[in-house]
Amino acid sequence: MSLAEFALIDRIRARSKGRDDIVLGIGDDAALLQPLAGHWLAVTADTLNSGVHFPPETLPADIGWKTLAVNLSDLAAMGATPAWGTLALSLPEASAAWIDAFADGFFALADAHDWRLIGGDTTRGPLSLSVTAFGQVPHGQALRRDGAQVGDDIWVSGTLGDAAGALALWQRGELDVTRPAADAETEFLRQRLLRPVPRVQLGLALRSIATAAVDVSDGLMADLGHIAARSGVAAHVDADLLPCSTALQRVLGSEAARSCGLQGGDDYELCFTAAVTSRRRLLALSGELGISLTRIGAMLHGEGVHCPGSGAVHGYVHFLSPPMAAGDQS
Repeated sequence: MSLAEFALIDRIRARSKGRDDIVLGIGDDAALLQPLAGHWLAVTADTLNSGVHFPPETLPADIGWKTLAVNLSDLAAMGATPAWGTLALSLPEASAAWIDAFADGFFALADAHDWRLIGGDTTRGPLSLSVTAFGQVPHGQALRRDGAQVGDDIWVSGTLGDAAGALALWQRGELDVTRPAADAETEFLRQRLLRPVPRVQLGLALRSIATAAVDVSDGLMADLGHIAARSGVAAHVDADLLPCSTALQRVLGSEAARSCGLQGGDDYELCFTAAVTSRRRLLALSGELGISLTRIGAMLHGEGVHCPGSGAVHGYVHFLSPPMAAGDQS
């Protein structure tokens, strides 16, 4: 069944929930919000396009999940608590079944983080999804990219390169993103590509520990480069310390896994810097949250990102990198 625009909006609105800080939500020309006193608003926006950010055949529930996940990951990297946001949909056809499945994935993640949809837009066109997400962070406590100091450790959460590994398998015709894989290792990689988990709780905990932070969306070397450039220092990474999953190493081999870990995007882990004196505190935090945290290098005098012995590595750059069919890491 194809839906008219207002029927589509009503279908999405039925899935959204109210909250006391939403004075006026979906249904008017603009939403009205009541931010917390003593807090800054953190605002981020991401657009996902079919064939660039996900394979065209990706199931709508997985698209829904990832559409919000990439934005919550940005808020996590700022140490912000997710609050509200808008959703703009460009759809070739407004199918009721597609919208309902998309909403299943989208609102599963939204509800898990108490994030509320407050408005947006719908239009006919190539499949494209855009979220503007708002978070709240106490005055002066936001994580930024410009605070790294010479001597700081470089840390990353989770494992790196899994999404890039899954994408490589899909590009070779060895992975069907629409159904579970036959073996556990490949299925793990498929889930990492389709359903990244934003590290929101970690971001909140790092507000009193990290000196700078960024989420790994375009690849470790590219995203760590933002911290180095904004902070005016150099990042030195030891490739032997990269946390690559057992699944990635078994499926692709150790060398390919390392390459994916250095330059593959879409994992949405956090990369952050912290003083050497914070090591014990961070290891304790890792146990408390059940998230692995790995020290992979240090910030030194100089500029740029350096990883001895790894050769030339880079991340994904829109308008310069080839499309997904030939190697996009978005």
